[in-house]
Amino acid sequence: MSQPHEHPAEPWWKHGHVWLLIAGPATVVVAGILTVWIAIARPDPVVAQDYYRRGVGINKTLRDKSLLPAMQGRNHAATPAPAPAAAP
Repeated sequence: MSQPHEHPAEPWWKHGHVWLLIAGPATVVVAGILTVWIAIARPDPVVAQDYYRRGVGINKTLRDKSLLPAMQGRNHAATPAPAPAAAP
């Protein structure tokens, strides 16, 4: 009977499957750090305190007669066509 051939033990870092297991959590950590850095470096702009008044002003501008054809076209596209009347 032959004796089983024994391989010398290799260090853990020489096995590819170990790096495959480490890659997932390491990617998540790097992405988290990158996200925090972006959030700190480029903060969102603050909403204006008078946002409601500005919105009302925009609506008043839209009621202007020069924009009426555009408003009618938009409303026409969103409204279904009326059903044709039945012939007697």
